[in-house]
Amino acid sequence: MVSRSYSNLLELASGESPSFGRMSRRIPRIMTVAGIISDLDDDPADSVSSDPSSSAPRERIIIVANQLPIRAHKKPDNKGWTFSWDDDSLLLQLKDGLGDEDVEVIYVGCLKEEIHPSEQEDVSQILLETFKCVPTFLPPDLFSRYYHRFCKQQLWPLFHYMLPLSPDLGGRFDRSLWQAYVSVNKIFADRILEVINPEDDFVWVHDYHLMVLPTFLRKRFNRVKLGFFLHSPFPSSEIYKTLPVREELLRSLLNSDLIGFHTFDYARHFLSCCSRMLGLTYESKRGYIGLEYYGRTVSIKILPVGIHMGQLQSVLSLPETEVKVAELIKEFTDRGRIMLLGVDDMDIFKGITLKLLALEQLLVQHPEWRGKVVLVQIANPARGRGKDVKEVQAETYATVKKINEAFGQPGYQPVVLIDQPLQFFERIAYYAVAECCLVTAVRDGMNLIPYEYIISRQGNERLDKVLGLGASSPKKSMLVVSEFIGCSPSLSGAIRVNPWNIDAVADAMDLALEMADSEKQLRHEKHYRYVSTHHVGYWAHSFLQDLERTCKDHVRRRCWGIGFGLGFRVVALDPNFRKLSMEHIVSAYKRTKTRAILLDYDGTLMPQASIDKSPSSKSIEILNSLCRDKNNMVFLVSARSRETLSEWFSPCEKLGIAAEHGYFLRLKRDAEWETCFPMADCSWKQIARPVMKLYTETTDGSTIEDKETALVWCYEDADPDFGSCQAKELLDHLESVLANEPVSVKRGQNVVEVKPQGVNKGLVAERLLSTMMEREMVPDFVLCIGDDRSDDDMFEVITSSIAGPSLPPTAEVFACTVGRKPSKAKYYLDDTTEIVRLMQGLASVSEQAFSLL
Repeated sequence: MVSRSYSNLLELASGESPSFGRMSRRIPRIMTVAGIISDLDDDPADSVSSDPSSSAPRERIIIVANQLPIRAHKKPDNKGWTFSWDDDSLLLQLKDGLGDEDVEVIYVGCLKEEIHPSEQEDVSQILLETFKCVPTFLPPDLFSRYYHRFCKQQLWPLFHYMLPLSPDLGGRFDRSLWQAYVSVNKIFADRILEVINPEDDFVWVHDYHLMVLPTFLRKRFNRVKLGFFLHSPFPSSEIYKTLPVREELLRSLLNSDLIGFHTFDYARHFLSCCSRMLGLTYESKRGYIGLEYYGRTVSIKILPVGIHMGQLQSVLSLPETEVKVAELIKEFTDRGRIMLLGVDDMDIFKGITLKLLALEQLLVQHPEWRGKVVLVQIANPARGRGKDVKEVQAETYATVKKINEAFGQPGYQPVVLIDQPLQFFERIAYYAVAECCLVTAVRDGMNLIPYEYIISRQGNERLDKVLGLGASSPKKSMLVVSEFIGCSPSLSGAIRVNPWNIDAVADAMDLALEMADSEKQLRHEKHYRYVSTHHVGYWAHSFLQDLERTCKDHVRRRCWGIGFGLGFRVVALDPNFRKLSMEHIVSAYKRTKTRAILLDYDGTLMPQASIDKSPSSKSIEILNSLCRDKNNMVFLVSARSRETLSEWFSPCEKLGIAAEHGYFLRLKRDAEWETCFPMADCSWKQIARPVMKLYTETTDGSTIEDKETALVWCYEDADPDFGSCQAKELLDHLESVLANEPVSVKRGQNVVEVKPQGVNKGLVAERLLSTMMEREMVPDFVLCIGDDRSDDDMFEVITSSIAGPSLPPTAEVFACTVGRKPSKAKYYLDDTTEIVRLMQGLASVSEQAFSLL
């Protein structure tokens, strides 16, 4: 049985009347009118985490992209349309990795052709019935502002490292175009809502045209299983942070479950942006990179897309391909010409002119290649519009003319420019004949031209005969590729070049021409093994496998949405981990008689970002109010030194303090400091201090705090990426040099700390509970609040003490962490403001009780 929403569409497409019970819930099928979305927030009642739809018989994947994999042609009589699959579309090719028998695929996207509103209903029916495609119809003006002006003139240049430093260098940010982009993403979301079964379906969104779509889908279905793959580069944080809507895009992408990139560099830049702009950190577990985002793990996938082997091999077998190869052999090889091949879109990032200048340099420096080497440059039409495209065309034509005039001979032109669209078999024929393929883009997300070239050079038996190769002749190929394209890391046998260095590219061309055939054969074999196994089906299967793994625990987590507009995100928590209710804890506080309260300081009572770390008068007043209550024992547990804590909390007469993670403690202000261990031998500091000093000198913004029993290296004010990298190195360095010392080396929030072994905050909790038991004050209320991993020791002690000698089984125990994150606490509060509000509430209860005495 298909999902409820999808069956509505099937009924409509087939002309059957929809069932009575479903009519009230059906979403309008055709979105023909689109305006600017002024309010991004739907009715809160619409934000749900599941839908009571019945499950589908087969696994379903909804693939969403700007364009459907469909070709549309107007009928000769102009009455209606004919449609066919676009075999060149990646969206269609990736089905190879899904298994046709096991998976049903629905496509959502736009058509390349504009469909008149009066025809949209019929077109939708045909596409849904025949191709399982759901078209998104956009008014021409909205589409132009969304695609040609925002995507192509603002996002695309920026993602390719082009800043709009002047109006001539890419489009300046325009808020109205951004609104058009958001509006289109919302329309796409509405179309997906018509067909999705949120309990079962996977949604896979493609590329930068739809980067805010994940937010709209996550808002409607909190547990939607959602993947996103970016096919363009992701720029470094220095470039990306110039975008005025940088945080909106990052947060929208983080509403996906899995985010895919072609290369590690692109993923690294994205993670760096998340760190610098959102304060998020990532970690790698068993080979998987993940970001913790409000309790959800957003996984990062790094895998370049491949080519469709079946399509290429079928085109290689076409008779017309053989004919074209024979023509090219006659035109070039038989005349003693060596073909170098370039295949690029005519846009500013493909580096066509730089390639031509490198050829010119080759012919100047190596006259022996004149009359022999021919660069065939296939220039595909640009996908965008604008002044920059016309400039590239003019520059390319002028450079070709200059080179041909300078080095041309009767019957010989060093550059052959083909600027008319070629059929695929013709391009394949050029690949098969070319001795070397040059891909020298200055920036490109992936670029599959080298992969197509390698498979074409492998050829088949029939082409081998046309090329004059024996049945057992080893194949060979040569690649010169730019360092700045996504496929470069996977082609280790290629000659990698900096396309801006014309001399280096010219030298690479010469090296490729001079290289021994045996070396070319080895490089070709290596590339062919990779390309033939890492095809588009492998890529799609691997991505969806990881998406399924990432989403497997959706059903067992409690989810709810917070935030407005594009700041919306979903909080996902373990069912046993919940927010501490003020009413609940105040009620427990009132009805209990003996209470133990343990409080961390930094990050709990005092925000981490505060410059002045000393307690406010308000905090002192709250602590004194709690301490005056004879039913309370209040302990402040901190990593700070006892000297600092004594000074800061001198007004608190009855406050217990544990310093340096509990190594020193006192029960009240006038009591003597005690130690949990015999006085430590700190001779290890003579080893650790010079190491920390070295890292402090090389890490701007880092400091060393020398405590009585511990040394702390703090990098809170350092560059977050460099500081984190240095902290990892320092941790390894200290663990190595202190391996035989009685100390532990721990990494905390922006710190690396060395302290005596066995010292932890859990000891303070044990000491407090045992002291109260000795005084026959067995607590029936325990509150413990902290913000980082060092506080987990306290949480563990108090939760494991329930029903033990130190706590009765009826005791009210509250272990609470700050922020929603993995913790041994069972409760959380969002920030220090909520912590202070809670403590103020408890202090008010104590003050009221005190006033009644």
